[in-house]
Amino acid sequence: MEKTRVLFVCGQNSARSQIAEALLAHLAPESFEAHSAGIEAAPINPLAVAVMAERGVDISHKRTKLVAEAVAELAAQGKRFDVVVTVCDKAAGVCPFVPGVQVTERWNFDDPGAIMGEGTLSQEQKLARVRAVRDDIERTLQTWIKDRKAASAEA
Repeated sequence: MEKTRVLFVCGQNSARSQIAEALLAHLAPESFEAHSAGIEAAPINPLAVAVMAERGVDISHKRTKLVAEAVAELAAQGKRFDVVVTVCDKAAGVCPFVPGVQVTERWNFDDPGAIMGEGTLSQEQKLARVRAVRDDIERTLQTWIKDRKAASAEA
C-alpha cells in the first residue's frame, strides 16, 4: 500500500510545520510520508530543535523550504501530495495552490517564533512554551492518524 504524502505548511517552516513533519514521520512512518514547507523562509527555530531532541527526534539537520520547492521536489519524483495541512492562520490564509491535493486541513498552533522574541521569559520558560506547542501538535496528530487509519479501513 502506498503511503499518504502529507505537506505541513506554516508561515516560515521554522518550527510548527517542522515539528509536525518530524512527529508524523516518527509516529506513523509505515503509513505516511511527511514533508513541510513555509510561505516564506526563515532559519530553523533552535527551541523547536531542542524540544524535538527531548523526544529523541533530530531536526537540527533540516532546512526550511518554500511550498513551491516542496511541490517541485516531489513532482521531480513523479509524485504529488495527497494532503496539505496548514498549522497556522497565516499559512491558511495565503497557502498557494498545491496541485493534486485531495484533502486540505487547517490547524492552528501557537507560534514558537513569537516566543523566541519574548525577552521577559527565561530560556526554561521559553522551552516550556514550545514543549506545550509540540505536545499540542502531537496530540492532534495522534488523533488524526487514528481517524485516517479508521477511514482507510472502512473504505
